[in-house]
Amino acid sequence: MNHRSFLYYDSFITPLGPITVLANDEGVCRIDFGEFEERHSAYQSWKKKHLLRGEFVYDPEQKYVRQTKEELNEYFDGKRTQFSIPLICYGTDFQRGVWRTLVNQIPYGETRSYKEIASTMLSPKAIRAVGGAVNQNPFAIVVPCHRVIGSNGKLVGYAGGLEKKRHLLDFEKQYTVVPFTN
Repeated sequence: MNHRSFLYYDSFITPLGPITVLANDEGVCRIDFGEFEERHSAYQSWKKKHLLRGEFVYDPEQKYVRQTKEELNEYFDGKRTQFSIPLICYGTDFQRGVWRTLVNQIPYGETRSYKEIASTMLSPKAIRAVGGAVNQNPFAIVVPCHRVIGSNGKLVGYAGGLEKKRHLLDFEKQYTVVPFTN
């Protein structure tokens, strides 16, 4: 897949530190913790791996970069529980399936285990493969890999670090509406 479009980016500050958004003319390609400059070599490798030819262009006003920043700011303000950003997923069919499952099957404020995700995907023995796909998630927060935990209920692995994972889970719990029961 050869794309000659630009890869627009911006880094902005969130309660969890800087986040970089990378987008093209079709949607968002990556959302990562950290500044663009510190991730530049990883982005070069990612671009090469996926045969992307676009140049990186700093553009905080590009429509998908701007939309992502707005939606993430709403999330951190406790006003957004789902995202409408168009995502351009570069990955294997299995990885894309796992990422889709995370978005569609783990509600805001809840968690699921790797084992539950594998079972949901009708691949109950693919727990390690699910873990590998979760580890390769290119959309921090928006594809909620922070909601995936170990079968024993413990926090395990997170690209942003376990401290960020704990913060996101605690944050979402404070904004989760508990249904009233008699």
